[in-house]
Amino acid sequence: MPVSTNIQQNEAASRFEIHVDDELAGFADYERRGDVWEIPYTRVFDHFGGRGLGHELVVATLTSIAEQGGQVLPTCPFVPRVIADHPEFIDLVPEDRRARYGF
Repeated sequence: MPVSTNIQQNEAASRFEIHVDDELAGFADYERRGDVWEIPYTRVFDHFGGRGLGHELVVATLTSIAEQGGQVLPTCPFVPRVIADHPEFIDLVPEDRRARYGF
């Protein structure tokens, strides 16, 4: 049976959420200051692990931030690894902060 994933921004909770078949599977917290979005924490619940959902969530989060004209501070250690896999997102990290995250 195919699995349906859905990712949405939950502005009230300051996070992006990934749902699998309508069940919350994980989230990416953010702290927004103007056009700068810090992502301090991401989480996929254990029983959803190993499916690539964290990667999918972060890619969708970065895509949404880019569409909104934002910049990203990827302070959660997982986020820079996803950015390394998708170099099109490196430009979202302010140039003067890239070295801190390995870019």
